[in-house]
Amino acid sequence: MKIVKSDLLTVAVKPDQYPDISEKEIAFTGRSNVGKSSLLNLITGRKKLARISSSPGKTRTINFYEVNDSFRIVDLPGYGYAKVSKGVTDNWGEMMEAYLSNRPNLVKVVQLVDIRHEPTAQDIQMYDYLRYYGLDGIVVATKADKVSANEKAKAKKRIMNALGMSKEDKIFFVSALKRKGHEELLEEIEKILEE
Repeated sequence: MKIVKSDLLTVAVKPDQYPDISEKEIAFTGRSNVGKSSLLNLITGRKKLARISSSPGKTRTINFYEVNDSFRIVDLPGYGYAKVSKGVTDNWGEMMEAYLSNRPNLVKVVQLVDIRHEPTAQDIQMYDYLRYYGLDGIVVATKADKVSANEKAKAKKRIMNALGMSKEDKIFFVSALKRKGHEELLEEIEKILEE
């Protein structure tokens, strides 16, 4: 799959602000500062589609992007550490739950984890949550340029074990900095959209 067109469609914090359900949606989630915005910019070929920040917790809304006039990418707020109040992060949890549990055209969620670290308790909780709704199965290990090929194999095993992934589940190693690994992810997204 090649993404030739992508634009911000709408920004939402509650269901009545979501776009209609006429197109399939693939959502992206991950802890704050895991590289979600960088990945979205890489796969869409747009430098500034999603805003990148060095400070965690920049995405505070659910952002819907129209892609190739045929499906949507949905950018969910980062979970975990962010320099915002507990009340705000609680609202994010409610906002994400409302979206994940009730969106009929949501076909898959891609969860991002940092390849350099053991998945956090929140990463595990999110993967369990996605499994509950049948939205699990795809993990992207970001910042893959930071580890050797040998360390990648160890990281894959560590991530799969920590998240309780099955052998059918998939991990993609992506480096936004080196612009590598995203083609395989796009191929997988194409397969999901065709199902």
